[in-house]
Amino acid sequence: MHPAYSVIIFTTASGAGYGLLIGLAVSVLLGIVPRDPTFGFFALGTAVALITIGLLTSTFHLGRPGRAWRAVTQVGTSWLSREGVAALVTYLPIAALGLGWVFGEYEPGQIIVGALLSIVGALVTVWCTGRIYSSLPTIRAWHQRLVAPVYLMLAFVTGSVLLDFFLIVFGYPFWGAAAITALLLALGCDLKMRYWAKIDSDDRTYTAEAATGLGRFGTVRPLDPPHTQPNYVMREMGYQVARRHARKLRKIALLLLFVLPLACIAALLALELPHTADVAIAALMMLSAAAGVLIERWLFFAEAEHVVMVFYRGGAA
Repeated sequence: MHPAYSVIIFTTASGAGYGLLIGLAVSVLLGIVPRDPTFGFFALGTAVALITIGLLTSTFHLGRPGRAWRAVTQVGTSWLSREGVAALVTYLPIAALGLGWVFGEYEPGQIIVGALLSIVGALVTVWCTGRIYSSLPTIRAWHQRLVAPVYLMLAFVTGSVLLDFFLIVFGYPFWGAAAITALLLALGCDLKMRYWAKIDSDDRTYTAEAATGLGRFGTVRPLDPPHTQPNYVMREMGYQVARRHARKLRKIALLLLFVLPLACIAALLALELPHTADVAIAALMMLSAAAGVLIERWLFFAEAEHVVMVFYRGGAA
């Protein structure tokens, strides 16, 4: 599949924003972070900004962005519509949480209720995003049970890294949050590697022989190319990345998204460094994770093979 940069930015930015939102809401409920209005303004404001940037960027992938509102009208049948509705509804508890945190509660329990509903809304939205892709049987690499869990886990990972950064910048204790981030990084690395192993080992069952029922006669191939020039389907569905390049990019993604952030956390927990050094390491960890998740998401699209390309190139998908 052609890796559309608008969708890559949407899924990575909104995923990190929802992950940070979940981390902040859980931390507030457990009393891990103080209800400091300044901290809440910048940390929660960053989460909302990332979520909003991601959602707005996704509209550029539409042929007519002005009709984006129609994407939320098919909730009964479309995971895209469910994602859009969940994203819009989640703004309400975010507002309750943010206003109570920054300006003080207008109603008793406003922060607690806002935090709980924000967690639910964020989880549902990210899960729907993953299900948009895993519900497509025509793309073998996406029609996998691990796709939605990977989307959730990477949201947790990137959001947790951002939470550690804000805790360190504001000078609050970060050891507990950093330990949780290390656990999430290890789990995320394992889950992503299992996903790659799964798509590499799965049988390619989509073939021209199976589609036409002529497999008993031998290999099926077209007499002439279906088109004399590349068309929209070939450009969008027929993008290919060489296997050797994909393997290199996988290693780079693992290094930047998981290994280097784990090394940064180890340094933060093991060494007694000045505050400026802690901030620099946290910033490096954040930038490394951001670069890693962008590469991972680019590969998610670039390695996906649509079954329609069997019609153009033959072979199997």
